[in-house]
Amino acid sequence: MDLAEQERIRRGKLGALQKSGHDPFTVTKFGKTHQSLDILESFEILEGKTVAIAGRVVLKRVMGKASFVHLLDERGRIQVYVSVNDVGEADYSAFKDWDLGDIVGVSGTVFRTKTGEISVHARQIVLLAKSIKPLPDKYHGLTNPDLRFRERYVDLIVNPEVKNIFVLRSKIITAMREFLDNQNFLEVETPILQNIPGGAEARPFITHHNTLNMPMYLRIATELHLKRLIVGGFERVYEIGRIFRNEGMDYKHNPEFTTLELYAAYTDYNDMMNLTERMFRHILLKTIGKTTIEYEGQTIDFGKPWARVKMTEIAKNMKDFDDNIEHTLIQPTFVMDYPTESSPLTKKKPDNPKVVERFELFVLGRELANAYSELNDPIDQRARFDEQMKKRAKGDDEAHMIDEDFLNAMEYGMPPTGGLGIGIDRLVMMIAGVHSIRECLLFPTMKNK
Repeated sequence: MDLAEQERIRRGKLGALQKSGHDPFTVTKFGKTHQSLDILESFEILEGKTVAIAGRVVLKRVMGKASFVHLLDERGRIQVYVSVNDVGEADYSAFKDWDLGDIVGVSGTVFRTKTGEISVHARQIVLLAKSIKPLPDKYHGLTNPDLRFRERYVDLIVNPEVKNIFVLRSKIITAMREFLDNQNFLEVETPILQNIPGGAEARPFITHHNTLNMPMYLRIATELHLKRLIVGGFERVYEIGRIFRNEGMDYKHNPEFTTLELYAAYTDYNDMMNLTERMFRHILLKTIGKTTIEYEGQTIDFGKPWARVKMTEIAKNMKDFDDNIEHTLIQPTFVMDYPTESSPLTKKKPDNPKVVERFELFVLGRELANAYSELNDPIDQRARFDEQMKKRAKGDDEAHMIDEDFLNAMEYGMPPTGGLGIGIDRLVMMIAGVHSIRECLLFPTMKNK
């Protein structure tokens, strides 16, 4: 039977239910008491007790007057035993006509079958939602990457291990917040729609505000607004937020992604290095219980002191550096002191104005973090912006624009400040052990069909 025929039959079943006054979509709630994992992990306590569970039918074996189904919920799957003697002729007859993918609610007692499988003995069973489209078959599943990312909701149903990546992602962000909150940082929110895209060299997405009749930009960084808050007297701020860059896509890049940016007054990039090491270790211990990970055949040790090297020790210039890092910087390494022209928002080293106090963190040749001793001289900053505008005049549409309001803020006085940015998606990739950034984004950007 082809998919179109299966869908036609399912729609027919729904129509029959609606005509008979049993429309599942009129059910407004179900009093669920337990998740599947609760029952499996606490069987000794729950055996013989009544529970109410709900989930999607992913396996069904009808055997005359008794049947077994497996329900999939947020925490896993559990077997349900359904007998005509317990639920009655009418409900059992209706149950036999339900399909894989249907959402059902079950009330019954917890027991263990003769084969030893922990199950729920149904006393009442109700259809809560009808699945009109059939799930991918159990033998072939959903393996096409494009379809998996395009229909993530199906991916999560038929590939339950995918859900673990996003549970881990949530735990990573929670641990990050916990660490920063304990370091007296304040979480803030800054505008996503901005008058001028600033804080990074990137091509923005442009939109239009109808009421104000003016162009606006989706932010390419949170940096300049967070620094305004440092000027205003907040000494430690951070934001975990979505960033938008109108650029290419590959296994490490998506047009929208999530970053952590933080700023701490009266610190420099050396303090940011120390903070980064401590935060990564905290995150790893909180989420996976250790400070080593296995990634693409390499053991990465975040527990040992991280290497700190100057960029000139790796290459003579930025081009050489970009060519060398992939195979040389395997373990966590801070690469320090970049050329001034490559970092227009960064403070120059007092003893060498040709380089700035900046580091990038590399693991397996991939950048995970970027940090500065922030430039707080408004006159120097304006001169650097002027140089960026010359690049724009020559056709570089990723060069920084002049943000007059940011310069105005700096002229009121900004204390010496250390700043740090971390790409959360790449961090999740590494801890979760996946190769593509799309595996870490619930809904990655996709081309229209």
